[in-house]
Amino acid sequence: MTTTPSDVDVVLPCLNEADALPWVLGRIPPGWRALVVDNGSTDGSAEVARALGATVVREPRRGFGAACHAGLTAATAEVVCFCDCDASLDPALLVPFVREVRDGGADLVLGRRRPRGRGAWPAHARAGNLALARMLRRRTGVRLHDLGPLRAARREPLLALGLTDRRSGYPLQMVVRAADAGWRIAEHDVPYLPRTGASKVTGTWRGTWQAVRDMSRVLAETPAREGGTVR
Repeated sequence: MTTTPSDVDVVLPCLNEADALPWVLGRIPPGWRALVVDNGSTDGSAEVARALGATVVREPRRGFGAACHAGLTAATAEVVCFCDCDASLDPALLVPFVREVRDGGADLVLGRRRPRGRGAWPAHARAGNLALARMLRRRTGVRLHDLGPLRAARREPLLALGLTDRRSGYPLQMVVRAADAGWRIAEHDVPYLPRTGASKVTGTWRGTWQAVRDMSRVLAETPAREGGTVR
């Protein structure tokens, strides 16, 4: 991992993930830069991340989308990746995603989460994800199975999408606007592990359906261009 500009930046939205950070940052591929976006942590996450060599970006406005977008705007690399910071996903899995983007095989590459271990993906979270995938298909024609947080794309086109959601709808808005812009979207299976600590969004039915509600607003956006394709 490096704290100097690289050709790949990994955005890691972070809210009280001090326990998970050593494992996550230890899995960042050599030569890549970790951008840990501290979204108001009270457990010393920022200090832990900095001590482990990550670049820390502060985003005081709460919200998953706010943290992700702060990381995107702070990035300088040609390719930007996103990964949860709770040790449920291995950032090393992003290596082939980046290769596919660079080789021109896809414009946006997503990880389809495949749960490993008991409790990795609660039933209510899976149900919410399935409902959103179906709504996405009706809205854009893109046949994805998951709207997971592990993803890679080029930075400048991502910024050009003009993403505005700063809550739970951010990951979906990225896919919707990419599809509307005619991007080639790829999806690949990735192992999904039990997270470290409590989920901030999908740990409860209430949190899950609040996220679904946020994302439903994104799906109501008027299509701007022709739909994209999924591989």
